[in-house]
Amino acid sequence: MNINNINVNKYPVSQVFDPDSKVIFEIPKYQREYTWGSREWEALFDDLTENDDGYFLGSIICINSATDTINAPKFEVVDGQQRLTTLSLFLAALYTTLNSYKDLLDEDQQSDILQLKRKLVLKKTQADIRVVPQVQGSNRDDFMGLLAKIGIIPKRPMPKFAGLRRIEKSYNYFKKRINAILDESDVPNDKVISMFRILDKVNAAILVMIEVSNHSDAYTLFESLNNRGTPLTSVDLIKNLLLARLDVNGDGDIDYYFSRWTDMLSNLGDEYSDQERFFRQNYNAFRKNINAPFYKGDRQYPLGTIATRSTMLDIYEKIITKDPVAALDKLSENAAIYAGIILNKTEGLPEEQRESYLDLQRVQGAPSYLFVMYLIKNQKALGVTEDDVVKVCKLLVNFFIRRNLTDTPPTRDLTRIFMSFIETIEQNDYHGDEIYTNLRDTLIAVSASDEYFEEKLRGPVYDDNSGATRFILCMMAKRGMTRENVQDLWRKTNSNQYVWSIEHIFPQGPNIPDSWVEMIAGGDREKAKEYQSLYVHTFGNLTITGYNSTLSNKAFNEKKERKDNNGQYIGYRNGLNLNDDVCDKDEWTVDIIKARTDRMVKEIMTMFAL
Repeated sequence: MNINNINVNKYPVSQVFDPDSKVIFEIPKYQREYTWGSREWEALFDDLTENDDGYFLGSIICINSATDTINAPKFEVVDGQQRLTTLSLFLAALYTTLNSYKDLLDEDQQSDILQLKRKLVLKKTQADIRVVPQVQGSNRDDFMGLLAKIGIIPKRPMPKFAGLRRIEKSYNYFKKRINAILDESDVPNDKVISMFRILDKVNAAILVMIEVSNHSDAYTLFESLNNRGTPLTSVDLIKNLLLARLDVNGDGDIDYYFSRWTDMLSNLGDEYSDQERFFRQNYNAFRKNINAPFYKGDRQYPLGTIATRSTMLDIYEKIITKDPVAALDKLSENAAIYAGIILNKTEGLPEEQRESYLDLQRVQGAPSYLFVMYLIKNQKALGVTEDDVVKVCKLLVNFFIRRNLTDTPPTRDLTRIFMSFIETIEQNDYHGDEIYTNLRDTLIAVSASDEYFEEKLRGPVYDDNSGATRFILCMMAKRGMTRENVQDLWRKTNSNQYVWSIEHIFPQGPNIPDSWVEMIAGGDREKAKEYQSLYVHTFGNLTITGYNSTLSNKAFNEKKERKDNNGQYIGYRNGLNLNDDVCDKDEWTVDIIKARTDRMVKEIMTMFAL
């Protein structure tokens, strides 16, 4: 981990919330809102009250970009907002409860109450609060309204329905827990002692405060630290940085930019992996143009040769700092293209192009999305038609089938292969068919040979790569479909499992049924086990059915002829042409498996030729 200008200190809560300090901890408005609930409140309260003094509460990460020490220095809280906000509410509940016993307190104890108040609001102004929650979900308004209600800051209106939201619920939770401890005694002075004991526990608890100077360093720390709060992702931090730069003038447009950011991520879907991959591939696809404003000297890519998970945030921090508006404009434009590829979110997308994107997704071709995005964005300039895009996607599907079964080229090389080819297009000014032809030559050069591909196809493919095997079987079945027998082989159940799945004709389980031992090995169980180890996972023994769990270890003819309660075939006579050469057999033998493997491998070699 390489981080510059990092400052790490261990502080008791009493020092983090130092009454004489001018430090303010501010949570940016575009961070996720306060999300802790009763489970987290309970854990914090119990941890503090049931353990010895000095209980470790975890770490907080702040960006310290302050340049003046005269005004109250502000730390941008990158991680730890849930913990800091909750501690503030705990202290507020203690203040209210102690204040209600004010008449019983001696002079020193009354001074302690004043010090407790100043933990929550700056001593000098009596209005600037120590921890400033972000604005989403009315968090900041609710917090300040609560502090005003209990006399910490000057009076202000309490937001409507605040009692239904988390800030006031948290405060009320801690009041309830404190009062439950006080109710254990009927002696007022004992209650006072109990309250100060709780306050001492909170004050003595330990926080590790990590100060960094930029968002890139903050993200690097996230990769290494495990915090109790919900961790921020690199995409969250890019958003934080972008909106911070866009809001620098405070001109009121931040809601507009926040809405644009939200729309962009919504287009990319709910999967964080898709969102994060887009940001990496966006840079890797368009790095020449992105680097243009940063060129100095002879370095071709001053921002970096490649965006990886560890370098991505540093790259985007520089891009955003240079021109945040242009950065958001380009990200939004490219995200719309990317969404069309991964989610088919393009209006009027031709059916063949839509299917080609789906097939690329199904074959786990995500490393090539950066090239497809580049191609579509520059489609007009490159003289590429929609048919050309489909042709390219089909080529990529064939490439990934080979790659996934042979592990050639290795996964670590894939991104650079497509980045390098984009660079080749730009250097040689390829257009139209030249792009497809040269892409094909490039992929052939890095792929396994036909001989090795065929060798892998003849082996235990299901065991080697069940996903690629299922894709091949589905594509073979799809070729023989007509309008009358069409099936959606990619349909999933509510539990996200494929309805149509791979079926082993000769069962794969360790306990081979007697009927199969007799059919496959003439009653010799050891020979049956040997045949199972050699042939059970080969193409000749595999097919696709929609009712795999109902077939299992049944006898061959029972599997073939099985029907459901409505009299519909759900066994091998299910209408898929893939099963035609299974249904015409009266028995299932090793010779039949080997012959079927030969036929299927020849067909696959033709289907997925480069």
